Amino acid sequence: MLSSNPQKAKPVTESGVQPHILVVDDARDIREPLVRYLKESGYRATAADGAQAARRLMRTSGIDLVILDIMMPGEDGLSLCRSIRENSGIPVIMLTARGDELDRIVGLEVGADDYVAKPFNPRELLARVSAVLRRTNTLPPRLRGPTAERYRFGEWTFNAAQREIVGPEGLALPLSSGEFKLLMAFLERPKVALSREQLLDLTKGRDAEVFDRSIDNQVSRLRRKIEQDPKNPRYIKTVWGGGYMFTSDVEIF
Repeated sequence: MLSSNPQKAKPVTESGVQPHILVVDDARDIREPLVRYLKESGYRATAADGAQAARRLMRTSGIDLVILDIMMPGEDGLSLCRSIRENSGIPVIMLTARGDELDRIVGLEVGADDYVAKPFNPRELLARVSAVLRRTNTLPPRLRGPTAERYRFGEWTFNAAQREIVGPEGLALPLSSGEFKLLMAFLERPKVALSREQLLDLTKGRDAEVFDRSIDNQVSRLRRKIEQDPKNPRYIKTVWGGGYMFTSDVEIF
């Protein structure tokens, strides 16, 4: 399956080292040839036959990206992906059964950065690895890691666990899934201009068929909830040339 000629250029991170890819798949005939192919393509690559081995490797090795099979015995790929997303910023590419749209959608919802259907073309997977690494390496850093539960900005308090914002009078407003992810992206990177593409990455909206240019619509809906005057926003400013910036100071507690 992995007989295509790999790319000649050697990929490197900003620090000048080869990115380290972790391949997690219980099928030996997939993970071992894929690891060889990635190494021939200029990456460092390590194999894990399940979630337990993957967790151990992520604790002891510097992993830059995980290629993760969904269907595995014991803990499946969706559960492991959710755990990775809750505890780190390591990007994840899911391997799904061809045509299984539900797995693809759920994978994106739990935090996967991209997906590839089996059986896959190795050159396509290689291109997706390169694209995901390029996007994630150019994203601005978080204000704080993903463990924070409450944020305060202006007159609002945002409760991440409850997925709601509370105003000065104590009235709680629930947020849709899209509004929640967008507000999290802004609160974790205040006073940083974020392009639409970066916001799509941060909200895990890389599937154009599902999300397309929904960022503008999500911003409009979020403004209607948190801005006193959505047409003259105080918190979410439009950036000339494309994109948005969250301009308020943010307190995390």
